[in-house]
Order: sequence, then C-alpha cells, then structure tokens
Amino acid sequence: MTHDGGTGEVRINRIEGSTFSIGGSDITNTTVNHGGTGADAPGAAELLEAVRELRIALVHLPRSADRSALDAELDEAAGELEEAGEIRPGLPARLRAALQRWAPLVDSVNAAAALGGLLASLGS
Repeated sequence: MTHDGGTGEVRINRIEGSTFSIGGSDITNTTVNHGGTGADAPGAAELLEAVRELRIALVHLPRSADRSALDAELDEAAGELEEAGEIRPGLPARLRAALQRWAPLVDSVNAAAALGGLLASLGS
C-alpha cells in the first residue's frame, strides 16, 4: 500500500489472504482476496458454516425489522446449501447483496466479515 504525498490518494497494489475494513461506523468496505477459484474456492460446507456463524452473531444484536429480514435471508441460504450440498449459481450474489443492504446492521460483526471474505473468494 502506498500513500501519494499530499493528494490524499491511497493505492493498494495487491492483497492476498487478508481481510481489512476501511471506514467508520457508517461507512465500511471489507475486502478479502483468497484467490479462490477452482480447488482453492470455499465449498458449500464452508459457506454454510459462515452463514450459520453470522446467524448466531445476529442474536446478540438488538431486535429490529432489519435484523429479522437479514436472518430470514440467511435462513433461506442455509436451507439451500443444506438441501443442495453445493453452491448454486446466484446464491453468492444474493448473500453479497444482503450483506451490502444491511451493512450498517452488521458493520461490527466479525462473522459478517468472514462471510464477506468467503463470498469475495467465490468471485462474481
């Protein structure tokens, strides 16, 4: 990572096997790069475990309509992963969208960063 003098510009050249977050409590960008295509990509069991961990972490957050909606989406994804035993097309994108939609809710939840990391390693 380099910082360009007084311009305020920061360039990140390459990150591997790392999770980091930039921003405050209202703006967070979490990036993970595992290079996970092919044999290195996480499998359905690993993704299912991450979804379950996030659902467990949600229990510790205050009750709200947003928390309930996110929990319902995670429950649906967990059911799909359990039933299929594989990561079906579209599931990673739906989970990514859910994490983005409720980013303010899960901003400080480590399990959300872990799930986001797995999703990032699955690519688009």
